[in-house]
Amino acid sequence: MEVPISMSQPPESERKDDQNQNQNQNENQNPLVFDASVLSHEPNIPNQFVWPDHEKPSANPPELPVPIVDLGGFLSGDSVAAAEASRLVGEACRKHGFFLVVNHGVDAALISDAQRCMDSFFELPLCEKQRFQRKIGEHCGYASSFTGRFTSKLPWKETLSFRYSADKNSSNIVKHYIQSSMGEDFNHFGKVYQEYGNAMSNLAMGIMELLGMSLGVSRAHFKEFFEEDDSIMRLNYYPPCQKPELALGTGPHSDPTSLTILHQDAVGGLQVFVDDEWHSISPNSTAFVVNIGDTFMALSNGRYKSCLHRAVVNNKTPRKSLAFFLCPKKDKVVSPPTELVDSKYPRIYPDFTWPTLLEFTQKHYRADMNTLQAFSNWVHHHHHHKPPAPGLA
Repeated sequence: MEVPISMSQPPESERKDDQNQNQNQNENQNPLVFDASVLSHEPNIPNQFVWPDHEKPSANPPELPVPIVDLGGFLSGDSVAAAEASRLVGEACRKHGFFLVVNHGVDAALISDAQRCMDSFFELPLCEKQRFQRKIGEHCGYASSFTGRFTSKLPWKETLSFRYSADKNSSNIVKHYIQSSMGEDFNHFGKVYQEYGNAMSNLAMGIMELLGMSLGVSRAHFKEFFEEDDSIMRLNYYPPCQKPELALGTGPHSDPTSLTILHQDAVGGLQVFVDDEWHSISPNSTAFVVNIGDTFMALSNGRYKSCLHRAVVNNKTPRKSLAFFLCPKKDKVVSPPTELVDSKYPRIYPDFTWPTLLEFTQKHYRADMNTLQAFSNWVHHHHHHKPPAPGLA
């Protein structure tokens, strides 16, 4: 869910001006700083965090009826249970792309460690966290809102992101990144998120088998495509906000990645836009929330939906969530299997590689519900007007 630039799209004119605005902001005045230890107590919030009326959160949204998919039988090799699980997954993915998984085989102690370790980082003073600041155009490191990149409709959150790889030569990539950038004090932190990443990657491979079965392609097709995944782990921290009715923790967006596996803490705040209204998905500590991203929507030739979602904030309790964004290896060409292309379902999206879409969302476009369509147009334009960008298929 909350993804590389998880925010809704400003008007065209505002997008074009973003770079200029940011340069002017940096030259003419001190840039806005999102310091949660100060702002979470302020009775009023800076204008940059106030969302337009039509996007402000609504009170008491209805609960989204999402299937709870029991993976127990599937993981132990029961073919009847696997067929039922894949049927439920397929139904959800055709409608909105969200479902819950339980009996997923991920150790409960590891999940609670991963939730607890977030506090040790986000409760540090801002100046300490800023040592790991994410650079513009990159997707690893610490970000306090997106104050460096945008000047309006800012998200009320802090994030820490790092790369995860299932490549055999990168078996300690998370641990090494955290220890080298944060030092010895964070050894345990690095170990926990390395293990958590391994567990998420394994779980994602099982879900990919179910997605293959549900789409009527071979059970192994997508699992093989995502082998040695090169994914993104993100820790999301939403501080209390004294004006929660004006702000959003994460603006409306669809995930540009392939599959998101999210663990929410007990606070709640995730909302999904289905049938023209916002619905909530309540926390369930024993479950993971899974949703389809834009890259998998392209892999399924548009049959499965990557749905608009957002996060709201509250004025009492910080909210934490752990997100694992499954992404293919950099050189894999995203192209649907032949079984999913026919006269009834002609090709919708061009071939591409994931780094090209990631670069598009980092440098050219503020991710929203139309990211994939805008990206497709951009790819066609680049193909027809200039040599293909590096990484384009």
